[in-house]
Amino acid sequence: MKPKKQTGNKKQRNILTAFYKTLKNFGSALPMLLGVILLLGLFQTFVSKKMIFSIFSGNALTDTLIGAIFGSISAGNPITSYIIGGELLKDGVSLFAVTAFIVTWVTVGVIQLPAEAGILGKKFALKRNIISFFLAILVSIATVTTLTLIQIK
Repeated sequence: MKPKKQTGNKKQRNILTAFYKTLKNFGSALPMLLGVILLLGLFQTFVSKKMIFSIFSGNALTDTLIGAIFGSISAGNPITSYIIGGELLKDGVSLFAVTAFIVTWVTVGVIQLPAEAGILGKKFALKRNIISFFLAILVSIATVTTLTLIQIK
């Protein structure tokens, strides 16, 4: 049997339904995004660039490791990590550190570890987080190195 062709009116209803669902999802995410923006404002007020540069040395490997550690102990929505990462880049933090921060934010969950261990088992949760941490560092270094090579050509 051939599928029925949608009429123009039905297509318009589907598009409007999708638009309203997207608008509703954006509306539910808006308070979280505003909260992150406000927290970043407070962060920038109380944490100077000098303090940030004292943490990040400019060494690619060290910065990657520090970014991965901060990303691992942070928790939140991946979208917020992009906002935080963008602000860190503006403040002069290396792309290695920011990339490691974003990747570990999404893949490693030290804060959620007790819940994950309770559901999936302690041994599995620990192994998954440790493997994810080290792979995130490798992925970060590979990503930034690839981007650098592409920009050179």
